[in-house]
Amino acid sequence: MTHTAGGPALPQERKIITAIPGPKSAELLARRNAAVSAGVSGMMPVFAVAAGDGVIVDVDGNSFIDMGAGIAVTNVGNAAPKVVEAVQQQVAAFTHTCFMVTPYSGYVEVCEQLNELTPGTHAKKSALFNSGAEAVENAVKVARAYTKRQAVVVFEHGYHGRTNMTMAMTAKNMPYKHSFGPFASEVYRVPVAYPFRDERSGAEVAAAAISRMDKEVGASNIAAIVIEPIQGEGGFIAPTAGFLPAIVEFAKANGIVFVADEIQTGFCRTGQWFACEHEGIVPDLITTAKGIAGGLPLAGLTGRAEIMDSVHAGGLGGTYGGNPIACAAAIASIETMKELDLNAKAKAIEELMMPRLKAMQSKFSVIGDVRGRGAMIALEMIKPGSMDPNPEVTSAVAKGCHAAGVVVLTAGTYGNVLRFLPALTMPHHLLAEALDEIEKQFSIATA
Repeated sequence: MTHTAGGPALPQERKIITAIPGPKSAELLARRNAAVSAGVSGMMPVFAVAAGDGVIVDVDGNSFIDMGAGIAVTNVGNAAPKVVEAVQQQVAAFTHTCFMVTPYSGYVEVCEQLNELTPGTHAKKSALFNSGAEAVENAVKVARAYTKRQAVVVFEHGYHGRTNMTMAMTAKNMPYKHSFGPFASEVYRVPVAYPFRDERSGAEVAAAAISRMDKEVGASNIAAIVIEPIQGEGGFIAPTAGFLPAIVEFAKANGIVFVADEIQTGFCRTGQWFACEHEGIVPDLITTAKGIAGGLPLAGLTGRAEIMDSVHAGGLGGTYGGNPIACAAAIASIETMKELDLNAKAKAIEELMMPRLKAMQSKFSVIGDVRGRGAMIALEMIKPGSMDPNPEVTSAVAKGCHAAGVVVLTAGTYGNVLRFLPALTMPHHLLAEALDEIEKQFSIATA
């Protein structure tokens, strides 16, 4: 069982006691459809009332195994005790003053932690925002201010957010960009090393990307190169070894700010504090969000002090950026990550999941690839005998899992990836049970 501060124990079990959705969720679903924009999608037709570690409990009393963690947000588990306690204390003290008006220590402490934890021993500074997209957009602002250049280079299959600038930086049209243009200018997209779909070496793909940057953009015009060390929405693509170091070297040689988008990969998710560390990458700027604050909205931009200080006073900020409650949650989350050694727990999740998933791959020909690091793992589905994407079986398996009480997420440029992002505190018996159900749904979908 897991305990939430001030709350009852939450049994770590899957328990489906009604149809999905149950009557109370169905009633709320009707209210949602009447009140909420149809543009806001909904994956699960149930409404949560409690969650913790490996489970989400809905209004009808059903308990689901949670393999998504709110899209890599609740790394420390939902309602983690230290986070709950810190938030309660901060709410009782004050909810808001605006850091730009009357500052408070929590903001400073989060920045200190980011400066310490992110890769590199150089002098760093940080600024806080509300969302990952805001962090990315501010990374572009800072890079442009520092370099006095305009062009931004991003990569195929990349995802960076839903604002106008970050939609321009995002590769996938539907659902993120369709009908929302025109988008911000001076954004250029180049190839990424996709191991499953490109047999070239990382160095070879990097050379092709660099050639495009040189010839089509001009290195002297590029302010920033922005990339996810493991591409999230694109399908958990970890670029082929050697690709990232070559891109970093090109950036360094040409005065370009290298930005690591670690919004989905950060805070122990991949078995390191940040995914850059797997290849020894030290970014000039790094964006964080999602897992930083145990479920509260907070984002950070951290980077070389001289780059972060290149912006004029007042150029960075926002009314809610670095809200005191979110900062309290972040401090408690980071403390929890250290105390529980969540990097080790992420590696243990990988050690449990990977053999099971590879065994499924040998059993089901629709599973073309098993990949990932730590607790960021994915399956890519193909049509047997080809490399053609198979979004149909991906959707069927996901829907079957949902109906059976296992929350899984889909992803990928082609809509053919099942991705798994369990809380790093997920009990191993629930992981094993989730894998049993996933295998069962593959048997049903491929029968």
